[in-house]
Amino acid sequence: MKKVVILSAFLSPFRSGAEAMVEEVSKQLGGQYDITIVTGLYNHSLPRETELDGSGVRVIRVGIGRKIDKFLFPFLAIGVIRQRKPMIVHAVLESYAGFGLVLCRWFFPRAKRILTLQSTNTSFLLGPIHRSAQQLTAISSVLRERAKKFGNQKVHVIPNGVSLTAVQDALTFHERVVGRVLFVGRLEAMKGVDTLLCAFHDLVYSKSPKPFHRDVLHLRIVGDGSKRPELERMAKELHIADRVTFVGMLPPTAVYDEYAMAQVFCGLSRSEALGNVFIEAQAAGCAVVATHVGGIPDIVQNGQTGFLVEPDHEQSAAHAMLKLLSDDELRAKVTAAAQVHAKAFDWSHIAQLYAHLYG
Repeated sequence: MKKVVILSAFLSPFRSGAEAMVEEVSKQLGGQYDITIVTGLYNHSLPRETELDGSGVRVIRVGIGRKIDKFLFPFLAIGVIRQRKPMIVHAVLESYAGFGLVLCRWFFPRAKRILTLQSTNTSFLLGPIHRSAQQLTAISSVLRERAKKFGNQKVHVIPNGVSLTAVQDALTFHERVVGRVLFVGRLEAMKGVDTLLCAFHDLVYSKSPKPFHRDVLHLRIVGDGSKRPELERMAKELHIADRVTFVGMLPPTAVYDEYAMAQVFCGLSRSEALGNVFIEAQAAGCAVVATHVGGIPDIVQNGQTGFLVEPDHEQSAAHAMLKLLSDDELRAKVTAAAQVHAKAFDWSHIAQLYAHLYG
């Protein structure tokens, strides 16, 4: 089997969209390729070397078990590549893994180099990082267009995906909770949770004559981050603290349970390369309200598979949520179309697109 080394500066338990792609694609392709994932250590309680969920995929963590590991990662990863002697080196995310690919270009020029673009929030050495790859993939059209500015005219758009079976399993165990709105993501400024709280306040205190269950409205915020204390204070100041639950971090299966019980998923990002959570919410039958930024329009077709609003516009978001919560027929139509749309994002399909590149 071909040896593949995947560079991913982070991995579970520090999992977000890029890390989900690394883990899920690797598990799908573990029987076709000899895959090693190189990632950072960050915590001494994590094993230096392990197998990824019984898939046969090897995980090697490098570093000293501190936050500085992300800066050490590109240099330490080279040592693992030297030992493994792979035919393919695949860097996922432009920053630390991307810089590792720059080094790989000089130290291991014979290895095929693939870069997967995952972020709109990095600018460090983007030119050299883009040029270090022989093949580029991007998770959204907005990243493909950025790559063209660096002279990369041929970029494969391969979105991140969703575990459809896991999502559908959750749907069999839970019923929708009337009036429940959900957010899943990091509690950082770019995610616009402050705007969401304002929009939810407007929804709770709306004077609209439209009939819906205002008395049972509840917002669940799943995730953690540096803005959590500020957001909790904000909920109190807006007099909605009794209707907002800050759930914290949850494992993926528990997140799927949250999707299964929510009527509306609302994510008001100010910046987003793609947004796995919107795919997951669609697959789970949530009515999605999102912002018209970054790669989100690749997923959410306004008025068809969800509603798009402008960032930092709580009135529009509140109005979209009101429409979906007060009109059962509209909500059913939107969620049905979204679930059909989400089928194209199953990880089994996404993994085979990467297998085609690996050859």
